[in-house]
Amino acid sequence: MISFRHATVLPCTGADPVENATVVVDGSVIQDVLASAQGAARAPGEVVDCRGLTLMPGLIDAHVHVCALGVDLSAQRRAYPTSLMAYAVGKTIKETLDQGFTTIRDAGGADWGMKEAVDRGLIPGPRMFVSGHPLSQSGGHGDSRTRAEHYAGCDCGAAIGMVPNIADGVDEVRRAVRTQLRRGADQIKVMAGGGVASPTDRLESMQYQADELSAAVAEAQAAGTYVLAHAYTPEAIRAAVQAGVRSIEHGNFLDDATAELMAAHGTFLVPTFVTYEKLHEYGREGGLTAAQLAKLDLVLGSGLDGLRRAHKAGVRIGSGSDLLGELAAHKTRELAIKASVIGAHATLIATTRTNAELIGIADEVGTIEPGKRADLLVVAGDPLADVGVLQDRNNLVAIMKAGEFYKHRI
Repeated sequence: MISFRHATVLPCTGADPVENATVVVDGSVIQDVLASAQGAARAPGEVVDCRGLTLMPGLIDAHVHVCALGVDLSAQRRAYPTSLMAYAVGKTIKETLDQGFTTIRDAGGADWGMKEAVDRGLIPGPRMFVSGHPLSQSGGHGDSRTRAEHYAGCDCGAAIGMVPNIADGVDEVRRAVRTQLRRGADQIKVMAGGGVASPTDRLESMQYQADELSAAVAEAQAAGTYVLAHAYTPEAIRAAVQAGVRSIEHGNFLDDATAELMAAHGTFLVPTFVTYEKLHEYGREGGLTAAQLAKLDLVLGSGLDGLRRAHKAGVRIGSGSDLLGELAAHKTRELAIKASVIGAHATLIATTRTNAELIGIADEVGTIEPGKRADLLVVAGDPLADVGVLQDRNNLVAIMKAGEFYKHRI
């Protein structure tokens, strides 16, 4: 057993922090949370003195791309053989845990083998939920072909990661969903509207018809899982919500009526602000074209207004980063951006409890409560006073995943 004593416990349940508390870990789970000093004195096992430190749940990122090794995704497949890419992805997965993320949902690219490598202990990393290859219509956000290219995709370079998965029509969509599930996808990603990085579509375009979206949702639900949808505009968001998707990714142009529709359906919103900020800073040198940078400018200035509308309407708000390549080092910057709108406490809950609810593992992780998995961070500083303390990895003095220390500097 391990007893974290004299900690300021931030449970992320919505309750206030508990001062001078003790959290007892037995094996891989939290056995008890003791508020009294007398109870703490009786707590058994190894003692970790957290005096002056904050103890909180491990962070969860609901929108990562561990296979995106650079900003220019099409160039990536030509530059990396499968073997080299696998090693690079392993490094990215490890660095994600270094930042305090003990669970992630990969929103496209990562496959069952990468998740299995972590589960078998071959590489250190967070618990992973993978989406496989996202579905895109021809000319959609997941179609990396330029206007001059006619083939469906080359066999050059890496055969893993951000591989195009074009499916048009209900039958092709059904087959594509079933194929990703057979290959070990935990959930299904669809591109329901235009995107920044894709070369031929417009941001305001709606992608996939209602019957195609409904087919994807039906197939996922039949397998006991769900669909997440990339969408920016109210029209694309409404189509995805009405088809039954579980979460809207990005949602920058969300309006009041669509926010109320999401709230009524219980649909989650996963904003990803930090990716636009960092692409604005580094996208040109990373290989984004003038057309892509123009689209980036449109989404950069609109997202916070969408978050305000979602928060006001009572939409369940999660948290993602969506960073590409070396920009992934800035994952925790996302929390400070969100906190500027909804506050630090709500942001921390979005990045722990709500993300766990979204992924479907709220009975296992996301809060500090007896019976939950011991995914814990010990933080030097008070994230409620300044959520930015989580951006400095030196402030993460301990990282525990399932009861085992990955980092321990107390």
